[in-house]
Amino acid sequence: MNNLTPPNPAIYYEQVWQLTRQIPRGRVATYGQLAQLIPCPANVDPDEYHTFGARWVGSAMSACPADVPWQRVINSQGKISQRPGAEMQRQLLENEGIPFVKDKIDLRAYQWRGPGEEELPQQAKLF
Repeated sequence: MNNLTPPNPAIYYEQVWQLTRQIPRGRVATYGQLAQLIPCPANVDPDEYHTFGARWVGSAMSACPADVPWQRVINSQGKISQRPGAEMQRQLLENEGIPFVKDKIDLRAYQWRGPGEEELPQQAKLF
């Protein structure tokens, strides 16, 4: 099996894009988090999926259609992965009100928890 791509990239990528479209403005998710929210594809060993899922999400994000808010997907350290477009990603996130401290986003405050989560950032929740 090729560990760089899922068994059926078109289906997997569409799942990633549908999930990414649900991330609210002003929130972020990590590559690994999105992989965990998507069921392990059939005929893929769960341990292998755990190892390679985040990379598969990254591949999906690099090929996403224009209506997918790709800028809201960052690495597990709360940083933007270094690649062409990284500066544009930071600018888009800052325009959504997400601050960076030493090139890092506070995931405790700005990480989206998944479908159905309240859209208010944690620092805005008073009770």
